Amino acid sequence: MDITSILGFVIGMVLIIFVGITPAKLGNFWDPESLAIVVGGAIAAVVMSYPLSMLKTIPGHFKMLIQGNKYNIAELVNTLEEMAQLARKNGLLALEEKANELDDPFFKQGIMLIVDATEPEEVRALMENDVEAMASRHEEGIGLYNKASAFSPAFGMIGTLVGLVNMLKGMNLDGDGASDIGPAMATALITTFYGCMLANLLFSPIANKLSVRNDEELLYKQIMIEGILAIQAGDNPKFLKEKLVTYISQKRRLKVLDPEAAPEKGKKGKKGKDEE
Repeated sequence: MDITSILGFVIGMVLIIFVGITPAKLGNFWDPESLAIVVGGAIAAVVMSYPLSMLKTIPGHFKMLIQGNKYNIAELVNTLEEMAQLARKNGLLALEEKANELDDPFFKQGIMLIVDATEPEEVRALMENDVEAMASRHEEGIGLYNKASAFSPAFGMIGTLVGLVNMLKGMNLDGDGASDIGPAMATALITTFYGCMLANLLFSPIANKLSVRNDEELLYKQIMIEGILAIQAGDNPKFLKEKLVTYISQKRRLKVLDPEAAPEKGKKGKKGKDEE
């Protein structure tokens, strides 16, 4: 589980409320009408910008934010090494039973392609096309939050303009009318505050985190493709493992190549998913 998204949001809110605003003045920054303009306007603009099929994926995006890196590269490399040993000993047809045990449909498809003696160029093309289509779908989701990040300050400005127009229309400089200008101006500016908050503390960080998750999956599947093609080419299992770990950092390679040599702290850290 990755709690950095929640933690970052909470830290940001605490700093803004207790350091920037201070609790005693918090009431000055609460305005339901301004909040409705910014949040409602940003949501409306996003709904207009994307089809319903894309909007239905939003709950899944929030799940991805906190689930952490679910792609265990060490486990993948070890599985590919075992398959390479099996293929060298019994032939590629022996991998069919192994493929049926896989939960990942992409992995299973790749193994079945080499079992069926598909040409390596065709295997690579088919699997890389699948990855490109996946990345394209992910980019659409990331773009949704980038759009929301752009819409929020814009509607904050719209709310400010609405407030200023109403203030100027009702301005009366006779008598005590001038004393109302300050509070009215403050109310008008709150929408800009809300817009900046939504953009920089919610939507933009979500887009960045989804981009990180996309990169994690791309790396995982790239290693998978190279491993499958290496098995098809008959590469030595040890060489295959050495080749695949070049995709990860030096610190993580030791845990994959020689788990027994990893520090005790590192071993305990492998209880969960393989992290970047």
